[in-house]
Amino acid sequence: MKRTLYIPDGLWKQLETYLEAHPDQNPSSIVQSALADKLRPRNGAGLIELAGIVENAPPDASVNEEDLE
Repeated sequence: MKRTLYIPDGLWKQLETYLEAHPDQNPSSIVQSALADKLRPRNGAGLIELAGIVENAPPDASVNEEDLE
């Protein structure tokens, strides 16, 4: 399916500059990638797990486990 989009001249110039440095891409692939990123669901659960948030941690980060015995 094809669509027509309005892209301001300044933004198109930035796109052309980007494409000069990335000849393996084209305007369509950039727009598709940007839309996919912009429209993807934002769920922080995975980020929290990745960050290794620790529950019930001591309030003083200088406390060592062996000092708690």
